[in-house]
Amino acid sequence: MNDELALISREKLPDALQVLLAEYPREGWEKDPGFDGLIRFWLDRHLMFRRLMKEMSGATDLLLDRKMAPDQFGATLSRYGGMFVNGLHEHHTIEDTYYFPKLIHKDKRISKGFDILDADHHALDEFLASFVTSANGVLQATGDRAKLQDQGGVFQTELTRLEKLLNRHLVDEEELIVPVILRYGSRELG
Repeated sequence: MNDELALISREKLPDALQVLLAEYPREGWEKDPGFDGLIRFWLDRHLMFRRLMKEMSGATDLLLDRKMAPDQFGATLSRYGGMFVNGLHEHHTIEDTYYFPKLIHKDKRISKGFDILDADHHALDEFLASFVTSANGVLQATGDRAKLQDQGGVFQTELTRLEKLLNRHLVDEEELIVPVILRYGSRELG
């Protein structure tokens, strides 16, 4: 895959992969008769990941501003961080092994988009590993406030980077997959 399509540098999906999005723009998704429970569930999962990122970012801001106690921050980060990492791994595994193989054949014009999304999942695995390392660093520093502040700053930088990349991936995934399902249905997807 060329560098301009890589998650770290991509600003949007190539126009050639947005042909179904042009027919099924985001603004009309919820009004479409094909907007069913599967699409709602899937988009809710994406919303959950965005909310977890926001919760962790907000808690880290409070920690860095010394408006949250270290033990409260540790509990918050452990809870939301675990939900985020485990949920995202599970979500991507289901997509890669079940949904993408079924959707890739629906419309040849956008099949390359699934290669991009798969590459995103692999790239995100690396960023998630870095996120976990950074989260563990801040959690291990909760007994030393000065070290905690330093590690909190490192973690906030990592979190901001991951949030940007994850959002790029989620938007592109939504704009590729929802139009496919709206056009071809979800009956065989379960």
